[in-house]
Amino acid sequence: MAQLTDDCFAYGGRLLSVDEAVAELECRLTTVAEIETLALTETVGRILAEDVRSERSVPPHDNAAVDGYAVFFDDLCADAPTRLPVTGRIAAGHPLGRTAARGEAVRVFTGAAMPSGPDTVLMQEDCRCEGDVVELPAGIRRGANLRRAGEDVAAGSIVLRAGRRLRPPDVGLAASIGRRTLAVRRRLRVALFSTGDEVREPGQGLEDGGIYDANRYCLAGLLSQLGCLVEDLGILPDRLSDIAAAMRQGAAAADLVLTSGGVSGGDEDHVKQALEASGGRLHAWRLAIKPGRPVALGQLPAATGPVAFVGLPGNPVAVLVTFLFLARPLILRLAGAAAERPRGFPVRAGFAYSKKRQRREYVRVTVTDGADGMPVAVAFPKEGAGILTSVVESDGLVELPEELVRVERGALVAFLPYAGFW
Repeated sequence: MAQLTDDCFAYGGRLLSVDEAVAELECRLTTVAEIETLALTETVGRILAEDVRSERSVPPHDNAAVDGYAVFFDDLCADAPTRLPVTGRIAAGHPLGRTAARGEAVRVFTGAAMPSGPDTVLMQEDCRCEGDVVELPAGIRRGANLRRAGEDVAAGSIVLRAGRRLRPPDVGLAASIGRRTLAVRRRLRVALFSTGDEVREPGQGLEDGGIYDANRYCLAGLLSQLGCLVEDLGILPDRLSDIAAAMRQGAAAADLVLTSGGVSGGDEDHVKQALEASGGRLHAWRLAIKPGRPVALGQLPAATGPVAFVGLPGNPVAVLVTFLFLARPLILRLAGAAAERPRGFPVRAGFAYSKKRQRREYVRVTVTDGADGMPVAVAFPKEGAGILTSVVESDGLVELPEELVRVERGALVAFLPYAGFW
């Protein structure tokens, strides 16, 4: 009697690991060469093309960290209050204009440049002022409430490395050293389309057997968050000639062609054959990942050189997972970004789980507070690769490595929040 299986990964032959598949294509990719110089306000999300070195120190001078009184530490009594005359006043942007003398206190405000000489600032809340004399308490340490020149950035140091995907704080740091522009890689161009006779555009009528195209909208959003320019080629029917033509069109205009659906081994799955019919090469296809497995990684010919191709599965959750762990690192590599993989952090498994050896699996989870203070990951009750609500209503993924076969409730597992990817 034949033994049936409900495991959609039960095919013969060795499957490539996720890391092997990425490495196989990554070594063949060439980073986009074009560089453009943009105003700081236009650089968030872009890939920095050159190291940024500071020509000046930040802050440029010693300054007060609080409102208070600047004094020479050696003028203070160690075990009793000290009374000193207040001989000047310094606000931010308005230096004292002279060298301070021993035996005097200078009124100073947060961010104001320290005068030459004084090395300690006492907070105004700790002091008592009587006319032009201030009483300073004992017990302060030398250098208290003082920000030294260059404590943030030293002149001559590299503050941002090439390959960094720029965030708002990075742009702020560039501004703090006086930069008005940055050199960045041009945006990566990605041609995107979905496949399937059953797939329809949202808003259209839906006949029996039809579904709306969630994948293309999800992928377009993910690509935009990575700074890509998306050329939307729409929905292609399950016809080899149409898919091959779209691949050639995409390769002529983009740095990457990205598709969803049509990568399994069925009679109506034409992406693999269309790639080959377009003169492309397939470098990886069946991968040891769940959800996922059928992912086509290859290259298409173009006048300017080979163009990367990634064909993702048709199920929405499989599309998301394979994009995050396969397409995303390749896109960053193409765009000139440094290696960037969100780090997981340990949580306790609030579930038991069995898996196959030599397959990396991702479990959708919601994280709650455990009784011992350690976060607990609770698995979403439905595991299907087509259940997009399982992503919307969960916090992230628990990553189960290839060598693991069983997770017991309470075991430590690696949690990857979705927020780390977008």
